[in-house]
Amino acid sequence: MPEQAIKNVVVTDYTFSDLSQETAAAESVGARLSGHQCRDADEVAHVVKGADMVLVQFAPLEAKAIAGMADGAAVVRYGIGYDNIDLAACAARGISVGYVPDYCAGEVADHAASMVLSMHRKLPQLDASVRRHEWKSVAIAKPIFASEAVTVGFFGYGNIARKLRARLAPFGFSFAASDPFLTESQAREDAIKLLSVDELFCRCDIISLHAPATSTTNGVVNADRLRSMKPHAVIVNTSRGSLIDEAALAQALSDGAIGGAALDVFDKEPLPSDSPLRSAPNLLLTPHSAWYSEAAIELLQKLAGDDIVNHLSGRPLRRPVHSPVEVTTRLQPTTI
Repeated sequence: MPEQAIKNVVVTDYTFSDLSQETAAAESVGARLSGHQCRDADEVAHVVKGADMVLVQFAPLEAKAIAGMADGAAVVRYGIGYDNIDLAACAARGISVGYVPDYCAGEVADHAASMVLSMHRKLPQLDASVRRHEWKSVAIAKPIFASEAVTVGFFGYGNIARKLRARLAPFGFSFAASDPFLTESQAREDAIKLLSVDELFCRCDIISLHAPATSTTNGVVNADRLRSMKPHAVIVNTSRGSLIDEAALAQALSDGAIGGAALDVFDKEPLPSDSPLRSAPNLLLTPHSAWYSEAAIELLQKLAGDDIVNHLSGRPLRRPVHSPVEVTTRLQPTTI
């Protein structure tokens, strides 16, 4: 009787110190794991050829790579979002796709809350003014409104947005949301005013984005929406960079059309050296770090390892992405 072929697990890219948890998981079911740091789609296509399972973090997993994977393979994305995976190509080949939406919700909510409060109290502007040897608190920070007079709006009201609301509620903010799956009764339960997208941008003082990158959400923050916002309004984004037209945002900030922005995610990452965001005023930037804590990393790798065992043992993935339609039509919780 011929020996059964050893299954191959491939990690395309990762920002962790090691892959010991994933390696142990693969070895526990008689598979071997190889880790890589792919920088582009061609490198990904090369390393995943013949793979029985692929774990991907930020690298693009495109149709060419998917075509070269083994029959019956599976893909798991290290994170909450999965817009770097060609789901249609996976579906066409019968390749299962999973993700890990339950590893860092608290961390992202903490990061978003820190951004909201920093921008509300104009901390980046005040810090910069002191470093310029100025001492002009009101002149630099005006206007700052009492928290009780400020409405925080959520574009998408999933798990992370709900956690963010809970963190901000003690400060006295009012809240609004735009989410096609948020019911009136759910909104009342959380003291949330349910608004259309246009109303959200027109009426809120701070808007926090919590939606995936889809055909209906990409570019939702565009020049027209920015013009509709209050002149002191702030945008916070810890979801996906493609939700924002970055050139339009940079222009709005330079023109003083809105009060400021805080961004943890960008359309292209790392942020290009020639991005207009780099020179835009009243802008707080962090390098896609909202997800991070030591505990979150450990949990993310453990859950990914669990899915290695699940798939190679013939069991379903923990959190499957069911179809491309789900991604393009449903406004889901924030993506990391």
